[in-house]
Amino acid sequence: MQSKVKNDTFKIPVKLYRIGELVNYTPFSRQTIHNYTIMGLIHETKWTEGGHRLYDESVFERLSQIMQLKKTKTLIEIRRILGKEHTGGQERGRGLESVENN
Repeated sequence: MQSKVKNDTFKIPVKLYRIGELVNYTPFSRQTIHNYTIMGLIHETKWTEGGHRLYDESVFERLSQIMQLKKTKTLIEIRRILGKEHTGGQERGRGLESVENN
């Protein structure tokens, strides 16, 4: 028995990724992913009941942007660039300049 699909579209569940999966699919370490999250360069989508961060698929595009920008910019500059992009011109971030050199 087949279930009916409204308007011939499928509802595909969103895939959420843990930090370990990001490490497997990117050249970044667990600590770097953590630091980028704390700095506000990337953002978790939600948390598991056990306290693990979960990221949606957009994090891969964001990490690619960071990797490209790191060729010519510091992490503080990248945070300003991506923060303005994320908030429509207003800066965003959580401070933590001390994490810059990762």
